[in-house]
Amino acid sequence: QVQLAESGGGLVQAGGSLRLSCTVSDQAFINAAMAWFRQAPGKEREFVAAITWSDLRTYYAESVKGRFTISRDNAKNMVYLQMNSLKPEDTAIYYCAADRFGSSPKSKDAYETWGQGTQVTVSS
Repeated sequence: QVQLAESGGGLVQAGGSLRLSCTVSDQAFINAAMAWFRQAPGKEREFVAAITWSDLRTYYAESVKGRFTISRDNAKNMVYLQMNSLKPEDTAIYYCAADRFGSSPKSKDAYETWGQGTQVTVSS
């Protein structure tokens, strides 16, 4: 069983930065893709960023491109999301997700395992 746990969320002013971490079990690194999704109140869970395990190819939502960076550290069994130039619209619960197949890195329906989420709040 793959297990994921997010951390690093918090309250930050607009223009600030946060670094989210996803701690994964050893089995999680077998997955073809890892991703970050987010869900704001009253909205659907949406794609933020993804990374494939084999070639480290990255994918980003247009709304975060140039501001967010997804990365991984195999030695520490962790995946990160560096968030810079944060905006109030980035406020949401952020979830780490793992997919065994990696056939559709941007689709939430493709991910089988999810963390519990970490709250990110960006003030004006």
